[in-house]
Amino acid sequence: MEVVQTKGQIIKGKPVADQISENLIKEVNELVKEGINPKLTIIRVGARGDDLAYERGALKRCENIGITTEVLELAEDIAQEQYIETLKKVNEDKDVHGILCFRPLPKQLNEESIKYVISPEKDVDCFSPVNAAKVMEGDQSGFPPCTPTAVVEILKHYGVELKGAKVTVLGRSMVVGKPAAMLLLNEHATVTICHSRTKDLANVTSEADILVAAVGRAKMVKENFVKEGAVVVDVGINVDEEGKLCGDVDTDDVLDKVSMITPVPAGVGSVTTSILAKHVVKAYKLQNNK
Repeated sequence: MEVVQTKGQIIKGKPVADQISENLIKEVNELVKEGINPKLTIIRVGARGDDLAYERGALKRCENIGITTEVLELAEDIAQEQYIETLKKVNEDKDVHGILCFRPLPKQLNEESIKYVISPEKDVDCFSPVNAAKVMEGDQSGFPPCTPTAVVEILKHYGVELKGAKVTVLGRSMVVGKPAAMLLLNEHATVTICHSRTKDLANVTSEADILVAAVGRAKMVKENFVKEGAVVVDVGINVDEEGKLCGDVDTDDVLDKVSMITPVPAGVGSVTTSILAKHVVKAYKLQNNK
C-alpha cells in the first residue's frame, strides 16, 4: 500500500488490524468447511488488569474471525508443578492449536524452566526458546512475538520502505526490542539497537529514518531524538502524571518533525491481537500440513 508521506501523519493500528482480520476470516471459513475450528487456549495466573484487558481484546478478535477460544485461569499462588502439569495437558490436547501464556508470571513460578515446557508448535507468542531462535535465524516456521510483528505489519501497511532504511530500536527486551530488530533485519533494514546506557542517545536515534520506541518510559522521546521526516513507531504503554495512557514518545513535541507516528493508545497495541489470531491459524495449518 503506497501512501504519500505528509508531515505529522498519525498512523493508526485499526486499519492494519482490520485488513489482517478480513484475510483471516476467509481462511478460517475455508477451514470450518472441513469441520475444523482453529483453537487458542489462554493460560492466565491471577487477574492482573493488563492481562484482562489484552484477554478481552484477544477473545473478541478471535470470536470475530471464527477461532475457538478457552481461558484457563489459575490461582495467583499456584505451585510450579501444577502450572507445568496444566501446560502439559494443553500441549497434548489435539483440539488446541495455539497457546498463550500470560507473562510475567508470579515470582514463585520460574519462567526460565517453564519456557522449555510449552510446545514450540503451539507457542503463538514466542515464549519457547525454539521460537526465539527461529526469529534469529529468519525461520518462517516459527512464531515471533506478537508486538514486534505488529510493528513490522504497520510499517508495511502504510507503505514505509524498509529495505535499506536506517532503523533504530530503542529498547533491548526479549519481548519487543531484540525480536523487533531481528524482524526488521529480515526485511533488509540496517538496524541499530539502543538502550539506557547508550552514549549520546538522542544523537544516535536522531539519525534514524525509522525509530521504534520500546523502552517503557513515559514521553522520554522528545523532538531532539528524531530526524526530520522520520517515521516513529511508539510501542510504549505508560501512564503519565495526569493518569492518562501515553507512549514512550512525547507525541505533541515531535509531531511537527516526523512524517508518520503511531498513537498511544490505538496504535501498535490494537494490531497485536490480530497477529495473535494470525499465528493461531498458522499453527493449525503447520500442525495439519495445510
